[in-house]
Amino acid sequence: MSQTPLYKRILLKLSGEALMGNGSYGIDPETAARVSREVKQARDIGTEVCIVVGGGNIFRGIKGAAEGLDRSTADHMGMLATVMNALALQNALEKVGVDTRVLSAIPMASVSEPYIRRRAIRHLEKGRVVIFAAGTGNPFFTTDTAAALRAAEMNCDALLKGTQVDGVYNADPKLDLSATRYEKLSYMDVLSQDLKVMDASAISLSRENNIPIVVFSIHTENELVNVLNGAGTCTTVG
Repeated sequence: MSQTPLYKRILLKLSGEALMGNGSYGIDPETAARVSREVKQARDIGTEVCIVVGGGNIFRGIKGAAEGLDRSTADHMGMLATVMNALALQNALEKVGVDTRVLSAIPMASVSEPYIRRRAIRHLEKGRVVIFAAGTGNPFFTTDTAAALRAAEMNCDALLKGTQVDGVYNADPKLDLSATRYEKLSYMDVLSQDLKVMDASAISLSRENNIPIVVFSIHTENELVNVLNGAGTCTTVG
């Protein structure tokens, strides 16, 4: 296995659901600890890591809007959920010895630093893991779009999306046993085939900035470091 990672600096996109474990709501401490160990492994091989985490395990803005909440209000509630997840992940990372900073797009001076691009880059250069909370800070944008935006701003070499399955398929592999996993896709393949990788804004932003998107299973042990070493199972969009 190669000792030189494929990417020097990555943005890891995690859904809020990735922190639930086998539960149906909230944050599972054991799952947060396991994800943190995966991130530590990535740091240990020399990759700088920043993270965007969703909030769907606590509150999903678009679902709230569908149930009658004002969309802007619902999205801001979803952003607050991502801050809760970011703080939980920070705590788990620091328990395994990883120096971590949470930077929020919505200022919350008591619990996080404000998002300032140069400050975030400096933290990465010092070897810290940076967790970006509160999405873009604006309603009507998903955390997928926030991930693509922060990856571009941080000059990341790749955007790695940890999902429930080991790549992108032509159908839902949990429902269709004959579904085929793609090894590589172009950005236009994803858009034209309406593949559920990330939303169209995130794909377009990654395409404009030439940032490859690597989709892998966050639930497979050691898979993050395997992907960074070129040995994991994943789909690369680029």
